[in-house]
Amino acid sequence: MMDFGVVLQTNPPVRAVVELAKRAEANGFTHVWVFDSPVLWQEPFVVLSRILAETERVVVGPMVTNPGSRDWTVLASAFATLNEQYGPRTICGMGRGDSALRYIGRKPRSLAEMAEAMRVVKGLVAGEAVAYQGKDVRFPWLERGWDLPMWGAGYGPRALDCIGRHADGFILQLADPQILEWTLGAVRQAAAAQGREPNGVATCVAAPAYVGADLAHQREQLRWFGGMVGNHVADIVKRYGEGSGRAPEALTDYIKQREGYDYAHHGRAGNPSTDFVPDEIVDRFCLLGPTEEHIAKLRALHGIGADQFAIYLMHDAKEETLDAYGRIILPALQAPSP
Repeated sequence: MMDFGVVLQTNPPVRAVVELAKRAEANGFTHVWVFDSPVLWQEPFVVLSRILAETERVVVGPMVTNPGSRDWTVLASAFATLNEQYGPRTICGMGRGDSALRYIGRKPRSLAEMAEAMRVVKGLVAGEAVAYQGKDVRFPWLERGWDLPMWGAGYGPRALDCIGRHADGFILQLADPQILEWTLGAVRQAAAAQGREPNGVATCVAAPAYVGADLAHQREQLRWFGGMVGNHVADIVKRYGEGSGRAPEALTDYIKQREGYDYAHHGRAGNPSTDFVPDEIVDRFCLLGPTEEHIAKLRALHGIGADQFAIYLMHDAKEETLDAYGRIILPALQAPSP
């Protein structure tokens, strides 16, 4: 069986975000993730508190936070406080910091910092005393700790190695089966090298999904995603060089016409920085078309190792897509294998 999540932006009003989360839960979704760029969007942990208060079962968390936006003790305290109020219903997606830091003129943090932040935050939420900045720190008010699932997001070889060695789960932000196979293989290889169970690292594929018949309209609504992914891929090419073999050409080739990226339009339909993204990439990275096309691709992703699919819900048919998933797609993917 496959879990399903939805990824939301915390655009005002908060009530609209909460209503989408409630609709997702009513349709059988298990997770509600939110963007974490507190300048571009509203502070996510305030919104997550409202979502938890008005839902019963969904697990919530950022996709993704980073080691640089908040002190790590503040980040851990937010998770622990939510869990104290609502039970263990939080999850943490962690990255180096893209839009959250670059938009305010700061550089993403290193992978070493990302791994260390995951250790500190997870330990503090568990109620442990954790070595942090030369001192043992714990939350004296935390009577019962929780095991916070810590998931890492990334594409490049070093990021995948870090995730396999240190994270509970792997987030791949695109829905291309070929790239999932390569990236998940690297994560599992790193987990084995660390002495961990390779299949013990859970996997979430996160990508836009749009149910409907007008493919041309859907592609225009979702082209922004290829630009967002391309922004991350550009870092990989810069680090390793074009055609280095350190990442599959299926991931890196399409950014050759990329000229830049404007974070003011980050994660939004109609982003003018994404004109370079061809239809082929939209089709490969996203889920489009009628429900049977979604089901077929999701089955392929699940067969490779995806435990969860999370919909980036940034287009003009949010409610319709959630409802179609609840009526048709979730039951098809969650039915026991014959």
